[in-house]
Amino acid sequence: MKEEKIDKSTDEIEVESDEKDQGEQIEVDEENLPSRAMAIHEHIRQDGEKELERDAMALLWSAIAAGLSMGASLLAKGVFHVNLEGVPGSFLLENLGYTFGFIIVIMARQQLFTENTLTAVLPIMQKPNGVNFLLLMRLWGLVLLGNIIGTGLAAFAFEYMPIFDEQTRNAFVSIGMDVMHNTPGEMFANAIISGWIIATMVWMFPSAGAAKIVVIVIMTWLVALGDLTHIVVGSVEILYLVFNGTLHWSEFFWPFALPTLAGNICGGTFIFALISHAQIRNDMSNKKKAEAKAKVKRKAEGGEQEGKEGKRQA
Repeated sequence: MKEEKIDKSTDEIEVESDEKDQGEQIEVDEENLPSRAMAIHEHIRQDGEKELERDAMALLWSAIAAGLSMGASLLAKGVFHVNLEGVPGSFLLENLGYTFGFIIVIMARQQLFTENTLTAVLPIMQKPNGVNFLLLMRLWGLVLLGNIIGTGLAAFAFEYMPIFDEQTRNAFVSIGMDVMHNTPGEMFANAIISGWIIATMVWMFPSAGAAKIVVIVIMTWLVALGDLTHIVVGSVEILYLVFNGTLHWSEFFWPFALPTLAGNICGGTFIFALISHAQIRNDMSNKKKAEAKAKVKRKAEGGEQEGKEGKRQA
């Protein structure tokens, strides 16, 4: 039975990978990889391994901060809704407010559940085993819990602290009720698309460079324009309705949270991550074959050299 890799100084389980087994680093140099897609894959996989190995409390606090930051999306959208009423193109500008929370969370490197549905799953796809799967479930559980706690705190503050006027509070209710008009099936279907879009955004980051914030705005604005459901932003909107007394607690979980969570996971993991991993599997296989051939060739050349040295000494 294979032993689990344990860091004895911290008693933390480490991610298992072929590179760690061989004492190597994940290679992300495009010049030494078969394709640009593989370079992006390996860059994201390296980030995924780091996230999977992070301290549990660090993950939780970062996720809570992300949930609080996501309150900025509801805040901005609600303020725009009130102040842009009757302005031509107000729909476009109002939904631009949806991007604010994502900008804060991603640029501040806080833990967002839908971002982790791609980043953290690639190491598991590269080496699927019990240890890696356990680490993935630990990460997802902590990040989702932290995000919900943070969004709950933001929604509670928006409702009970004397911050907003009645018009803005009514706008928050209107935004939340727009989400609740979806059936569970529509919540799930919309969440698949939003999960796919967020995963695509993460896949674009290694190539984005200084334009990273532009990528965040464009991709998350698209989610808002399509009225797609997102488990973290939606939690702020629906929990506000719960604290407001408009909805019962049970309505947060169904028809919103459970179908939306399932859809985000399907879109970001089972569809996008699987396809993204599948497209570079042959590249990975060819790379290993090329390395094996080079090793055999070096060994053969070494043997010939030793034979020549032996003849000279004789």
